[in-house]
This record gives sequence, C-alpha cells and structure tokens, in this order.
Amino acid sequence: MSVRTGREFLSIPGPTNIPERVLSAMHQPAIDIHRKDFPGRTEALLENLQQTFRTSGRTFIYIANGHGAWEAALSNVCSRGDKILVLESGLFANGWGEFGRSLGLEIEILSGSWRKSVDPKAVERRLAEDTDHEIKGILMVQVDTASSICNDVKAVGEAIKQVGHPALFMVDTIASLGTMEFEMDEWGVDLAVSAAQKGLMSPPGLSFNAAGPRAMEAHQTANLKTAYWDWTARMGDAHYLKYAGTPPEHLLFALEQSFEILNEETIEKASRRHQLLAGACWAAVSKWCEGGVLEFNVPNESERATGVTTILFNKGYKPDPLLEYCNEKCGVVIGIGIGALDGLAMRIAHMGYANAPMLLGTLGAIEMGLQALEIPHGDGGTAAAIRYLSEHVEK
Repeated sequence: MSVRTGREFLSIPGPTNIPERVLSAMHQPAIDIHRKDFPGRTEALLENLQQTFRTSGRTFIYIANGHGAWEAALSNVCSRGDKILVLESGLFANGWGEFGRSLGLEIEILSGSWRKSVDPKAVERRLAEDTDHEIKGILMVQVDTASSICNDVKAVGEAIKQVGHPALFMVDTIASLGTMEFEMDEWGVDLAVSAAQKGLMSPPGLSFNAAGPRAMEAHQTANLKTAYWDWTARMGDAHYLKYAGTPPEHLLFALEQSFEILNEETIEKASRRHQLLAGACWAAVSKWCEGGVLEFNVPNESERATGVTTILFNKGYKPDPLLEYCNEKCGVVIGIGIGALDGLAMRIAHMGYANAPMLLGTLGAIEMGLQALEIPHGDGGTAAAIRYLSEHVEK
C-alpha cells in the first residue's frame, strides 16, 4: 500500500522540473530551418545568455550536455601541453580537469575539501609561486552539486587579480546560472560554461559558453580547436554553422520559454526565491540532525549552495532505504549521493522551477520516511521549514 498515485515530485539537482509552458513550447511540428525569422530567434537566445551571464562577451550554444560545454571551453582557448590549475571542491571541477587531461593538457589539482569552499588565499599563494606563469588557466565551479558547496567566484577573481597572474579564469555555472548571483565581467571571469537542465528549467541537451575578451584573444592561438566546438565557425554569417549543422529546434523552443519565465521573475527575484527555499530546507535538516544520524555535508551555512543540500548519514545508517521509501510510498524522488559520497548521502534539490509547496511536500515525505523507518532524527523539521518561510517571506 502506498500514497504514491498523483504527480511525482522530482527533487534531484538536474535535470530539474520543467515548467508546463516549456513543455508546451516543444509540442509543435518541426519548422523549416531556413525560415527568415530563425536567425533572429538565435540572436535573441544569445543575447539572453549574455544578460544571464552578465557579460558583454560572446555567447555560444551547443547541442550537448554540460560536459560538452567543458570540452568546448577548453578546446577553444588551450593548446596541447598547457598547464591548468583545478580548484577542487567536490566532484565536478576535478571532472572538468580530467576532460582537459584527455585533451593533452597538464592538470594540477589545488587540493580542497568536499566540505568546504575553495580558499581564495590558497589560490593566491599558489599563483604567487608561479613566477614563470606556467599556469595558463584556472578551473572552478560556482556550485558543486555532489557536495552542495558554493564557491565565492568574486573572491577568487579578486585573489587572481591581486597576484596579477595572467591565467584565464574559467568558471562552471552549470548548477548555479539562473539560481543565484553571477557577474561574469564584474568578477573578472574570462570564460563561463553552463547548461539548460538546472536553473534554466529546460530539458537536457543544450549547453553554453560565454567568452570575454581575454578568452577570445587566447582563442586566436589555441591549437586544440576542432570543427564542432570551434567558436570561429559559429561566429560566421551562416546561421546553420552556429549549431555546426541542423539547429536543435525543439530544445530552442523550450529555451525561449525558459528565458521568458526567468525574465518575468528577474534574476534578482529568482536568486532570492532560491535563498528562501534553501533557508527552509536548512531549517528542516537542522532539526533532523538533532537525532545524531544526519549531518550537513557543508557545515558552514555561508558556503552552502542555495539550489541543493547534501546530507550525510552516520552511525551505520544508509540513505537507500529512505530514498526508496520516499519514491515507492510517496512519489518523491530525492537525489542520491555521487562521487565520494556514493551510498553515504542524499541530496535535496530546491533548484530551478521550484516553490514552497514543492519543497514542503518533499520535506514532509522525507520526515514521514524518517519516522516510518525509525531513523533517529529530531522532530519538527517540516514545521521548522514552514516557520522559516512564514517569518522570511515578505507579507
């Protein structure tokens, strides 16, 4: 017996929930790719990306997931043998670095933690040691969805500027764009990557590069460029070359609607919404942690992502029974632990197209599971989330 029948709640950090408007936009026949209005639609999407990245630089759309955006970024600005410094803070910066290694780049990991954000002072010290400027690029994620760490892009950009190091600052915003503040030009980011399936509320399959002047300059001499990823071809007059072939029409229709929704809300209000939902989630988890089994993966609240919360299980308890209960009995899908936290953690997403009832329903199902499975936890987590929102949402 279960209470599962009804709309399933997807509470994983990507792909996230897709709004009905976005789904409906895709529900139409294919159109002629040579229609006169198609280039204008592409230009509008590229301009929306500029506005969302907060950059005056060039933007590019790829028929690829976020990993494709990684390879596009590296291949367009790097040459074989270049040394790249990866700022570790979980799974994904290192993963980006491994893509670079496969391309023939020399990868150095600045060791970090799965529980703390990147230390700007450590970055500053390492760059100060590199007096010959062997390091050509620096890779960092703004949000790591495996650890739920949020890195301070502005502070790391200032550290790089303080040393005066010429390395390109490259930032992955796949799990943050559209959910929180990101100021590419103001913070000194040379190259940013993102994807459609998280904060941008669209289906997986589109990813993006945003390139500032220094990245475009490096592009001129990069020797890892290949036909599909090459920015130069995508900047030409031929519209189909902006996609290296047939445009992904239905994914573009979806993205148009996603930007309409985001622009109606505004980035600033979307960022505040994510802060409020995160605060409510943290209020609930804080109560549950009183039982001694559950624990925030990121102890310092200021270093937590506002789109996803990673929770560790201790004292011999594992997350799988709870995740199965939430899914099979309640129709609520919670994120699993990945990477170093595989089998040790769960991840609650409050990212993208998410509101208070969706989060509270998710928290209620988790609390129901904690009680049913007799997993030690503090009482009143969902009530604490409700109280948080009642106190912080403006009347």
